[in-house]
Amino acid sequence: MQRKNFYSQSHLVVSAIRVLSHTRVEAPTVKEVCELLTFSLEQGNLLCKKLHELEIIEMVEGPFGIRLFVKDHLKIEEIPQDDAGSSLKDEVEKFQSSRKDFKGQIEKFQSRKEQEQKELFAKIQEKLKKNLTP
Repeated sequence: MQRKNFYSQSHLVVSAIRVLSHTRVEAPTVKEVCELLTFSLEQGNLLCKKLHELEIIEMVEGPFGIRLFVKDHLKIEEIPQDDAGSSLKDEVEKFQSSRKDFKGQIEKFQSRKEQEQKELFAKIQEKLKKNLTP
């Protein structure tokens, strides 16, 4: 099975909302959309939240759960159609570099604290020698 990009999945979700709205009395839930598209519930929730943030769909919370409505389907065309594989690689590299930077900061902090501790012990030892010598 070919992995779909966000653009294609957005079209599928909006289409599923329209089909389910047409065939049923009430607006569909995320679970119903996921069942129709054979998506996992987690993947469906993630897609719906992203589409809601982009103001493509409306997620309305009611007494019987969250219902989905198409708000502005034309905004789907603003989503880049390229594959997210390269951006995932970029994100992994960015994460790894941030971890290296964080590790470097920890090492600098530890070496600084070690140096401060040595200086403190040297001062204490010096004071003790002064107090012990008559």
